[in-house]
Amino acid sequence: MKTFDGKIVIVTGAAGNLGSAVAKAFAEAGATVCCLDHREGRLATIFPGADEHLRFYEGVDITDREAMIAVGEKIVDELGSVDGLVNTVGGFTMGERVDQISEKIWERMINLNVMSLLNASAAVVPHMLEAKSGKIVTIGSGASLKGGAKMGAYSVAKAAVLRLTESLAEELKSSNIQVNCVLPKTIDTPENRKDMPNADFSKWVTPEQIAQVILFLASPAADEITGAALPVFGSA
Repeated sequence: MKTFDGKIVIVTGAAGNLGSAVAKAFAEAGATVCCLDHREGRLATIFPGADEHLRFYEGVDITDREAMIAVGEKIVDELGSVDGLVNTVGGFTMGERVDQISEKIWERMINLNVMSLLNASAAVVPHMLEAKSGKIVTIGSGASLKGGAKMGAYSVAKAAVLRLTESLAEELKSSNIQVNCVLPKTIDTPENRKDMPNADFSKWVTPEQIAQVILFLASPAADEITGAALPVFGSA
């Protein structure tokens, strides 16, 4: 028997580098994975030949709370429950001093990193509370632990993700719902390799490696872990 047989897991940003790795890992472990993405048509390209373990929900704007709540209700209507949520939606930017941070950049970092978590939680948590069980995994960053030069908006947004994770964990622990956060450093993606061509890629952590950590946190083996922030730094 696979670890996640019969489990329903929502993965937001499922067409992204990390999101697709997470969705594939859960599907391979037996879960029915509800893959959310804001663009139409990308998921079929990312997951060619997808079977019953992967269900696509496209055109979903995670910054729109009402739209997210509607998707959550649709999933529960179709599948009966939601056992897990992994919110991989996020965004990164750097290059501005704190005194130079524009309103546009600030709002983008907050919307992609913070509002995505708040809206995904609003869509899923009420159903988990009704079931009195569930697992939520959020994606923080090493930058959430300490501010860095010219990445203030990103650091603040990821710090907010971490604090919200801890708060949600405290709020839900009496209902047998565990909420934890993974903290990657540089992820080995084509985009990061292009942006940092002289880096030692062997020291970076891969999306697949992070996905395995997320699977652990969403599994029964982590039933006694909640409110944790787990560094996944590789050897960087």
